[in-house]
Amino acid sequence: MRQVYLAKGPLASAAIEGNTLSQEQVEQHLRGELRLPPSQQYLQQEVENIIAECNRILREVRAGSPPELSVEGICRMNGAVLADLELEAHVRPGAIRDCEVGVARYRGAPAEDCQYLLERLCSWLNDEIPAPEESLQKAYAILKAVLAHLYLAWIHPFGDGNGRTARLVEFQVLIVSGVPDPSAHLLSNHYNRTRSEYYRRLDRASLSGTDALLFIEYAVEGFRDELQLQLEEIRKQQIDVVWRDYVHERFESRRGRAAQRQMQLLLDLSRSEDLSGWPGWVPIGKVRMISARIAAAYASATGKTISRDINALVGMGLIEKSRTEVRARKEDIQAFLPVTADT
Repeated sequence: MRQVYLAKGPLASAAIEGNTLSQEQVEQHLRGELRLPPSQQYLQQEVENIIAECNRILREVRAGSPPELSVEGICRMNGAVLADLELEAHVRPGAIRDCEVGVARYRGAPAEDCQYLLERLCSWLNDEIPAPEESLQKAYAILKAVLAHLYLAWIHPFGDGNGRTARLVEFQVLIVSGVPDPSAHLLSNHYNRTRSEYYRRLDRASLSGTDALLFIEYAVEGFRDELQLQLEEIRKQQIDVVWRDYVHERFESRRGRAAQRQMQLLLDLSRSEDLSGWPGWVPIGKVRMISARIAAAYASATGKTISRDINALVGMGLIEKSRTEVRARKEDIQAFLPVTADT
C-alpha cells in the first residue's frame, strides 16, 4: 500500500501541473527500472523531487523529530520541488519571489508582503488555533492541512512550484498529525482526479475574498470519498491474502507437476475480476492466455491437459464451469469473514 500510494500521490501532484507520466511508469521509477528518452527525463525528475520530499518527511517522523510548519521549512520544500529542473530566469528555488506572479485571473500577493504572510500563516496554524480535545485532533489536522494548502495557493510566495509545495505542506501536516502515509496522499489524488473543480474552487474561494469554506467543503468531501476507495482496496488485498492462503492449504497435501500447474491456474484465474470485484468468467479457449506463466505452463500441453486440470479444480470445488467458460470461486472465502449487519 505504501509503494502504491507513494506512486499515486506525488504523480497526482505533478500531473495537476501537466506531468504526463503514468502510474505504471512511476512504479517502475520506484523500482529503478524507468528509462525515458532525454526529452522526457524532466517528467521523471519532477515526480522524483516530490517523492524525495515525501520520504524525507517520513524519515523525520519515524526518527521522532517531525518537521514543524515554518517559513524556512516551506522554502526548503519549494527548493527541493524545483531541484534540477530547467526554470525561467526569474525563478529562484526556495527563495520568496521578488516579482509579481499569477495563475489565470488570480494574482498572488504583492511580493513585498509574502514573507510577512507566510510568517502569519505559520503562527496562526501552529499557535493560535486552540488545541482540540483528543477525539477531534485528526479532524483539526485535516482542516489545518487544507487551510495551509489554500492560503499558500493564495499567497503564491514563490516564482514556481507553488501548487506542488502547497500539496507537500498539506501532506506534512497530515503525517505529523498521525494520519497513515498511504492516506496522507489522498488529497492530491482527489485534486488531480477532479482537476477542473480543484481550480474552480481555488478561484471561487479567492474571488470571495474570505470564504475558505468553499474549498474546505470540496477538499474534505473528496478526502472522505478517497478514504472509502482506499478502504475498499485494502479489503480486496486482505481477501486476496486469505484466498491465497486457502488455496495453498487446499493443495498442501497434493504433490507433483500437475498439482503445481493446477494451483497456478486457479490463482491466475482469480485475478480476472469482473465489475463486482470477484473473478469473472474466462472462455475455456483463452485459459492458456490469462498470464505469462500459464502460457509457459501449457506451452507444450494439449487441450486435454487443460480440460483435465479444469475438471480437477471443479472437483475440488475451487472453480465453476459452464459449457464454454470457467471462473474461480474466490467469493467462497466470504464464509470465513465475520458476520456483519447491512447498514
